Amino acid sequence: MPRVGIREVAAAAGVSMGTVSHFLNHPDRVSAEKAKRIQEAIDRLGFVRNNAGRQLRLGHSMTVAYIVPDVSNPFFATIAEGVEQRAAQAGLSVFVANSGGDQAREDSYLDLFEEHGVRGMLVASPRSIEARLAAIRGRGTPSVLVGQRAGTPAQPSVSIDDVSGGYQAARHLVEIGCRHIAFVGGPLGIRQVADRLQGASNAIRESGGAATLEVIEAEPRVIATGHKVAAELTGRPAGRRPDGIFAVNDLLGIGLVQTLVTGGVRVPEDVAVVGYDDIEYAENSLVPLTSVRPPHEEFGIAAIDLLLRVLGEAPPAPDHQVVFTPDLVVRRSSDRGQSGK
Repeated sequence: MPRVGIREVAAAAGVSMGTVSHFLNHPDRVSAEKAKRIQEAIDRLGFVRNNAGRQLRLGHSMTVAYIVPDVSNPFFATIAEGVEQRAAQAGLSVFVANSGGDQAREDSYLDLFEEHGVRGMLVASPRSIEARLAAIRGRGTPSVLVGQRAGTPAQPSVSIDDVSGGYQAARHLVEIGCRHIAFVGGPLGIRQVADRLQGASNAIRESGGAATLEVIEAEPRVIATGHKVAAELTGRPAGRRPDGIFAVNDLLGIGLVQTLVTGGVRVPEDVAVVGYDDIEYAENSLVPLTSVRPPHEEFGIAAIDLLLRVLGEAPPAPDHQVVFTPDLVVRRSSDRGQSGK
């Protein structure tokens, strides 16, 4: 069956091809009565817009790409909602790709989206990727690094002050009386993980010897890993067990809490637990989880806004590296009634 084009839609709606083009590209220029007839013709004929042709006319794509390392993590899903919301407002479509944390798959998506001529890319990566993005930028495709601060001024980025977040988490545990604190997460080669550990270490150092920090490197950062670490901790003699745990993300924290409680350890009386990301599941955990909250949808919105500035479609930003400071949200898992935060 031949492909239905603008000519056929115009004939069916009784309008000119130019009016159909306006309806598709500038609907505000078409009267409500003609718009209704055109839409009815599109629905009846099964017309599908040819964006490749539109891209040729405009001289650029109306699509951006967002590459994430773990689409199953609710934190990245909420960022994607913000990305899509703001992109739609700007008339852009979004391709979301899941690299699964695998470098080969990430490289493949970078190649694919560059070949398809996307307008720009948002890239969240667990590894150092700036050199690769610089090469792509040099060939005409701009990008925003999402989740880690760029090391060079030429690379736009939207990130979280994870040192501050880690500091807030550990300081809170010290303030509620924890003296043997465990940091759970990994790998430490990931910038965000290392920064959260650095912040926690700063808080322990400030305690003047009142608290110690044990590092338990654990990956992947999922609920099942939290179960495994908690099972090991509950098997320890009570005197060697931490009385406070800072989990590098909420999925680990939720798994830790579940297994600690089912193993007879009271949370927070025996062991207080703090997570990171404040995903939806944190508040609805078996014991509602205290968590460090970065922006969620706002983070994705900020990433698209920064990309639009780089593309010249929004006022230029004074700084191409946007850093958000997270906040601590205290819930039952660490609420011993001693912290007024």
